[in-house]
Amino acid sequence: MYLKRKIDIDLLEWKDSVNRKPLLLRGARQVGKSSAVREFGKKFENFLEINFEHKDHAGAKRIFERHSDPRLICDEISALYELPLIEGETLLFLDEVQSCPDAISSLRYFYEQMPALHVIAAGSLLEFALQNIPSYAVGRIRSMYLYPFSFEEFLLAIDKYILFEKLQSGTTQNPLSEEIHKKLKELFLRFVLIGGMPEVVLKYVSGGSIIDCQNLLDELTETFYNDFSKYKLRVPSIRLQEVFSAIIAQTGQKFTYSKVSTSANQVQIKEGIELLKMAGLVYETTHSSANGLPLAAELNPRYKKLMIFDTGIYQRFLRLDLTNLFFEEKFEQINKGALAEMFVGIELVKSQNKRLPAELYYWQREKEGSTAEVDYVIQHGQSIVPIEVKAGTKGAMQSMFLFLEEKQSHYGIRCSMENYGELQSIKIYPLYAAGKIMENLIF
Repeated sequence: MYLKRKIDIDLLEWKDSVNRKPLLLRGARQVGKSSAVREFGKKFENFLEINFEHKDHAGAKRIFERHSDPRLICDEISALYELPLIEGETLLFLDEVQSCPDAISSLRYFYEQMPALHVIAAGSLLEFALQNIPSYAVGRIRSMYLYPFSFEEFLLAIDKYILFEKLQSGTTQNPLSEEIHKKLKELFLRFVLIGGMPEVVLKYVSGGSIIDCQNLLDELTETFYNDFSKYKLRVPSIRLQEVFSAIIAQTGQKFTYSKVSTSANQVQIKEGIELLKMAGLVYETTHSSANGLPLAAELNPRYKKLMIFDTGIYQRFLRLDLTNLFFEEKFEQINKGALAEMFVGIELVKSQNKRLPAELYYWQREKEGSTAEVDYVIQHGQSIVPIEVKAGTKGAMQSMFLFLEEKQSHYGIRCSMENYGELQSIKIYPLYAAGKIMENLIF
C-alpha cells in the first residue's frame, strides 16, 4: 500500500520539465525514496529498477563499470533485462547507487547524450559516496531531498482530507473554528508520538496500535545503529551511538561536546556529528547574528543546536511517558518544551526548497550575561523573521520583542498550541501549522 506524498507532485513536474536532468533523490534511510519512485514508475510505459546492493543485479553493476557511454549502457542493460529503454517512455531507476560509483558518474553523460531518457538515482548512504566523487556532475544533475512524513502528509495518509483543507485555509487573520482547531491539536499530538517514518505511518494507517508503532520505532532505531558501521571506520559505531544519544539528550539547547562521553575526544565527536548529518539523521540549527541577509553570512559555528530527524524515534529513545503525549495540558511539560521546538524545526526543514539542502538558524544575543534567544530565524523576502516556539498557550516573549527592536523587524511568529491569531506585531501560528510558515509564506 502506497501513501501519497508531496514529492509525487514534484516528480510529475520533473517528468514534464523542459531541459530535464537526471534526478538524484537524497534523504535518510527508510524515508520512502524507493517507494515514491516505484509509484511514480506507474506513469511510464516501461519501468526498470536496478538495485546495486542486490546480487541479482551484479551484471548491471559490471556494465556501468565497463562503459561511460549511456547508449552502450542502455543497449546492454536492455538486453540483460529484456526490457526496452526508450527515451520518453521508460523510467530507469538506479537504487542504492552509492554501491556503484561508476553509475553516479555516468549520470552526467545521460544528461549530455540521452536527455530524453528519464533517469532517477537514489541511495540510503548516498552522501558518503558523493563525498568521494569530486565535481560528480555539477550542473548536469538535479537533486531532490525527501524527508519523513510532514504533519500535512500525515493528515492525507489517514484520510483527513477535510481537516487538511481546513488547515490550508487558516491564516492569522482568519482563525479556524475552535472545533477544527481542537481536532487538529489532537491529531498533532498523535503525529508527534508516531513520527513521520513511512513504515510507522503505514502501520498506524493499516490499523496498528500505538504499541505496534512503538515496537516498529525500536526496530528502525536498531537499523540505524547497524548502519553506523558503514559510515567510516575511523569513528567506531559505539562513538556514533554516544553522539546520537547526546544529541537527543541536548535537544533544544546549545550542543556541548563535553556532555557526550568521557571516552570520546572532540575530533571524534565533531566527525560523528558530520557523519550523522550526512546520513540525514541529524539536523543542525546554527547561530546567526541576523544583522542582514543572507543569514548564513553571519554564522557563528561555535554555537549550534542539534536534533534528530523524527519525533517518533526521539520520544521512543527517551522512553517518554506516553500519557504526556496524549493530553495537551501535559505536552508542554515534556523536556521543558524541547519536543515542541524540535517538531517546528523538522517541519521547517520539510517545507523548504526540495532542490537544496535545508538550513536552519537561530539567534542568541551576543552580549555577556544576556540570555535572550529566539528559537528560529528565517528569511521572508528581504526581511528577517524571528520564530519563537511555545509548547503551551502561554509564555513571555521578551526575546522576541528584543529581537524585533534590535533588528527593526516588522513582525515575528509565535508557534504554540493556540489558534491562528495576531498579538501586536506577533503573528500566531498553531504548532500543527508550522509547515505552512515557509511553504506558503502567508503571514
